[in-house]
Amino acid sequence: MTNPRVPLMLAGAAAAAVCMAAGPGPAAASEGSGGQADLAQDLTNPIANLVTIPIQANYDQDIGLADRGSKLAVNIQPVIPFDVNEDWNLITRTIAPIVYQDDIFPGEGSQFGLGDINLTMFFSPKQPTAGGLTWGVGPVMVLPTATDSLIGGKKWGAGPAAIGLVLKGPWTVGVLANHVWSFAGDSDRPDINNTFLQPFAAYTWPSAWTASVQTETSYNWETEDWSVPVNVALSRLVMIGPLPVSLQGGVGYWLQSPDTGPEGVRFRLQANFVLPR
Repeated sequence: MTNPRVPLMLAGAAAAAVCMAAGPGPAAASEGSGGQADLAQDLTNPIANLVTIPIQANYDQDIGLADRGSKLAVNIQPVIPFDVNEDWNLITRTIAPIVYQDDIFPGEGSQFGLGDINLTMFFSPKQPTAGGLTWGVGPVMVLPTATDSLIGGKKWGAGPAAIGLVLKGPWTVGVLANHVWSFAGDSDRPDINNTFLQPFAAYTWPSAWTASVQTETSYNWETEDWSVPVNVALSRLVMIGPLPVSLQGGVGYWLQSPDTGPEGVRFRLQANFVLPR
């Protein structure tokens, strides 16, 4: 059986190779005190008027009743803004997870495939409020796209989503929230009734380095279970050819999770590609 840590080791080696190949780059060195730092801070705003493709790998462990399972989820997360009119944008944020998990369900071995896709659409004013608040509201949807029944919930879900944040000096502070109810799907599977809260804070230096901390807290109203990981990360904006890319590494810790949920330390790697509009 494949060691579940092998994919994580390969991902880490690939990220290290990219970092060494890219280095800070001439553009990063020359523009770090200006445009590079500004762009690095813009990337801390989940509803910035930028076309980006974050690719994020998360590794969790000690999953399942026997605490022997592990999961590597690579989330492909394109963010695409659309002009609605002179005053408003529509920001689409999609999360398409590709999952490898092992020894989570007794006797089922490992699973690999596409998970359920999460799609959020924020209607957001193009200009912040007088107090500097940037905000957005809209719907969130869960699509039952999982290629394996042990990876996805086999339910259609939808609900409201909102985000608010302030950029002040080098700081970005805000919170993203949504709630999803299931409304269709396999009647033999558990209903979805989940609240998600993601408070976050980030600090960007003139050198285009950014440190961030966040939680990705969720509450399952059906089972009355909390899932509370706290994540810290360090990222650097570099140039790979003509393309700005934010490379990030981070660790987290599960403060609370269900009996069958992950425990202990988690690991995260991310590359966020900025594309021209």
